[in-house]
Amino acid sequence: MSPETATEGPVRTFLDEMELYGRSSSTIEDYRTTLRQFRAFLAARDTPIADATRGECLRWIQSLREDNYAPGSIRTKAVHVNRFYGYMVQTGEFDENPMVVVMEEMSERGDSSPTRRRIAVEGLREFVAGIQHPLHRAIVLTLAKTGIRVGELCNLDLRDIHLSNPAIRDYYCVAPRAAVSDRENTLFVPSDLDVGDTVNGEVRTEGNKRHRDTRIPVDDELERALVSWLAIRPDVESPAEPLFVNVSERYGERLTSEMVRAYVTELARENGWYATGAGVEENVTPHYFRHFFTTEFRQRTDDGYLVKYLRGDVGDVMDRYTHNWRELVAEPYSESVYRLTARPNDSA
Repeated sequence: MSPETATEGPVRTFLDEMELYGRSSSTIEDYRTTLRQFRAFLAARDTPIADATRGECLRWIQSLREDNYAPGSIRTKAVHVNRFYGYMVQTGEFDENPMVVVMEEMSERGDSSPTRRRIAVEGLREFVAGIQHPLHRAIVLTLAKTGIRVGELCNLDLRDIHLSNPAIRDYYCVAPRAAVSDRENTLFVPSDLDVGDTVNGEVRTEGNKRHRDTRIPVDDELERALVSWLAIRPDVESPAEPLFVNVSERYGERLTSEMVRAYVTELARENGWYATGAGVEENVTPHYFRHFFTTEFRQRTDDGYLVKYLRGDVGDVMDRYTHNWRELVAEPYSESVYRLTARPNDSA
């Protein structure tokens, strides 16, 4: 199968959803033309659209200049591709938008398209301080301190996390799975979980997208947030004992990505970080926290492969981190991870 054929799905999905959002037929056709052109450029280099790099996006822009496209037309086409990738990232289909930096470079040439919102640790700390509900706080801290995807968060079961707090562990009487049974304050994200799989007696409606099973450390502030949530977590009927469940109209049911996005959107909108109609560069969504984790943690450790391990990415040394987990993962994580809440004995 050619790269162009293999990548037709995401483009078609994007265009179909633009139509559902009420965009005009002429606008959709403009996007279709640009994305067909961009996909053909990548196909000539045997690159699927999901795997395009910043360099390939830059080379495509340069090819448009060499073909004597007007600057305004080039900016328009760049915006089309940027919005396509932004939407794919926002919906969780793609991990990264390779056009973000390209758009920043073009901004210096007169393009007004914004780059991704930059939130400092202090800003996110203030954001977390304003979250009152234990469920919402636990969700945001889990996303921001582990970098897992929203679907992976929704798939977590009680047995996937081993907390050191004995009251919580004894109350739920769910033994941690073998992968974390000997590692307190650790959560496990499996890679072999697809939509439709029956896991722990429950059919899953979302899949995990990581390439490797991953054990992620849980620091003291995330543990406190999870314990606070588990103290009020409703009883559930599912034998899987999901970690995060709904507390409103679908009381006790496993959370879905749509529910988490609704929670985060509401919180972000209250903080001025979400506006209807704005793109992924401006709006804070659940996927933003994966970007935040990657950026901040990479700046705090000189081990790029550790970041890849925690994200669940493929790497030729991942087995090294699996077999030397405490030394190469738990200890560096503890030393480098940022704090987003005050310690219990900190002054107000």
